[in-house]
Amino acid sequence: MNISANLLGKRFDREWIFKDFSFNFIAGNTYALTGPNGSGKSTLLRILWGQMLPSAGTVKFESDRISISEGDVYRHISIAAPYMDLIDEFSLEEMVAFHFHYKAARQNITTLQALDMMELTHARQKLIRDFSSGMRQRLKLALAFFSNSSALFLDEPTTNLDRQAIEWYWQNLQLLPANVLILIASNQADDYPTTSQKINILHYKRGYKTAIA
Repeated sequence: MNISANLLGKRFDREWIFKDFSFNFIAGNTYALTGPNGSGKSTLLRILWGQMLPSAGTVKFESDRISISEGDVYRHISIAAPYMDLIDEFSLEEMVAFHFHYKAARQNITTLQALDMMELTHARQKLIRDFSSGMRQRLKLALAFFSNSSALFLDEPTTNLDRQAIEWYWQNLQLLPANVLILIASNQADDYPTTSQKINILHYKRGYKTAIA
């Protein structure tokens, strides 16, 4: 999946969060969207995955040279972010089964295989409402990693993760198919590969024009 952003801008009231953002995100590459907290990284991600409308500019989606309508983008993407909600009344097993009922699993893995791969089999009957913040974040990442999507959006992916969970994150990030488009928003260099193409959102504020770090 390729995503083309042309002169994107987002404004809340009279304040422009960013302006004139143009970039082509190409399938098979990893991009790191950098900048301090509150700089607009999450806002830009939401526009790029089709959840939020820009105040200016356009976003186009394409797969195998075929345009994807805004209404169908969700079929091609997976998202993991600390602010995403889970269903607290579900057990872990129910949450995973529910997710993959609506989203195809990568390599057709089963619910039990997914639980094993996320190293949370021991908590399969535990209610989501009783999960720690770290377990919640690992679950969100796992649902994104294991979904059969051509584009993956990760916002502050290692938030609330301990050292062991961060190692798990890196193992699964590296196991993704080579043709997946990966966008990672973070102000922590340890969250994204050193080979990522870095884009500093601050360069789209206050008249900055050059974005490649």
